[in-house]
Amino acid sequence: MIPHDATTLNLASLVERYARLRPDRLAIVCGPVRLTYGQLDAAANQIAHGLVSLGVGPGDHVALSCPNLPYFPMVYYGVLKAGAVVVPLNVLLKPREIAYHLCDSDARVLFVFEGTPELPMAQMARAACDEAPECRHLVVMTMNPAGPSPVDRSMTLGQLMHGKPSVYATHAAKPDDTAVMLYTSGTTGQPKGAELTHFNMVLNAIVTRDLLMPIMDNRIEAERIGLVTLPLFHSTGQTVQMNAGLYDGWTLVLLPRFDPAAVIEAMKRERVAFWIGVPTMHWALLQYVTANKVDISSIREHLRLCSSGGAPMPVEVMRQFEATFGVRVLEGYGLSETAPVACFNQLHRPSKPGTVGQPIFTVEVQCVDDQDRPVPPGQHGEVVMRGHNIMKGYYKRPEATAEAMCNGWFHTGDIGVIDADGYVAIVDRKKDMILRGGMNVYPRELEEVLMMHPAVSLVAVIGVPDERLGEEVKAFIVRKPGAQVTEDEIIAWGKEQFAAYKYPRYVEFRDSLPVSPTGKLLKRELKGQKA
Repeated sequence: MIPHDATTLNLASLVERYARLRPDRLAIVCGPVRLTYGQLDAAANQIAHGLVSLGVGPGDHVALSCPNLPYFPMVYYGVLKAGAVVVPLNVLLKPREIAYHLCDSDARVLFVFEGTPELPMAQMARAACDEAPECRHLVVMTMNPAGPSPVDRSMTLGQLMHGKPSVYATHAAKPDDTAVMLYTSGTTGQPKGAELTHFNMVLNAIVTRDLLMPIMDNRIEAERIGLVTLPLFHSTGQTVQMNAGLYDGWTLVLLPRFDPAAVIEAMKRERVAFWIGVPTMHWALLQYVTANKVDISSIREHLRLCSSGGAPMPVEVMRQFEATFGVRVLEGYGLSETAPVACFNQLHRPSKPGTVGQPIFTVEVQCVDDQDRPVPPGQHGEVVMRGHNIMKGYYKRPEATAEAMCNGWFHTGDIGVIDADGYVAIVDRKKDMILRGGMNVYPRELEEVLMMHPAVSLVAVIGVPDERLGEEVKAFIVRKPGAQVTEDEIIAWGKEQFAAYKYPRYVEFRDSLPVSPTGKLLKRELKGQKA
């Protein structure tokens, strides 16, 4: 019998699988760049050698700040092959924020894309490294790898890789070793680094692939093409598309930034079969296609499946998207701390719009009350879970880890409902619930109904301070193009749809609503405004 401590499992093995099976298979497409699996694996091997030459060893932390470009998977898997921990960073962070992440994660190296004149990422990274003494090396990924580095006291990725062998003996990581550290959004307090193990990440990628297998296995290899618009620094982009896709031999089409016109063009040009986005991305594609009367008949021929995550999708948006694009949309659910997939509406079972499906393989989900007691089916409670996907903990934060892992279950901070068939619906974030005069109001419920108004295109509901009731309900609304509706009309319509304590008392019309780099609605930017 093989002793447990002899077991090895490295997340980089996912890309190595097809590099052995089909090295000539196209792995990455990004504009004119085409990388095969063999080329991607060879580049990652050279980067691993380069890291070793910088003194990086197993367990060291390496930060990565890069949009959806081929550099991201090259560096990601190179870091893992060296036995180090990948720390992906949001590409929109400012120098002060980058320095915080570098110091908090104890990163020894930062790989950064050079950026653009509008967003000079490399220069901002240099300023951040000067405030992070543990970060001893800055490696800049440039569009001209043979040229000099655009910033002082740094090297280019080309210089790091130059002359390095294209073969590398991947570090024999243990399943419980940390592979990736994902920083949470920091909606409460400073961002925290969630330590995800090789076991967390590998199994979640394989289970995700199995969830998509019924739609992908009936496609010939040349048709296994996924479009990646979610940032790869985000957990869903990493696991559901990059790790799962490369494990299964997909060709991944990378878009550095989400733009509806670019997405439609890429879907047509590359004959995309699978795409995943957050609800606001689905909404934006709908608006673009409708407003510009775009012919998407060729997209409908090849697109076989879409998925949504990151936030609950309004049922009306899902209905319109499925009808327009002729494709099924499957919702999933998870968090950075859960690697991320925990629940999914699965292909071999009917979907229930408004739910995120059922728990995936080896994951248990419950809804509990404030005393951590399970609530009956159909009742609201905090969503808790346990399984293969739960993080090791928050880096250097034992108290926060203990609080999140209370009683053996990871506490998500989301309010949910589980029906008699085991389908999970996410009602709202626990902290987003509106307490109006002692009554609980869930913004998600109101948003679903308000989206059905014929003049409403997008909506966000929040609680605003109220001297008498504590909080009052306010709706921010984006009208459909050409639609005419007033605040009083929306309020009157809401009175007909909701109980007296629920309907919005205040309505504000906006041309757009704030979203994060991953496309999530940023309600925190709407909060605190006077009604």
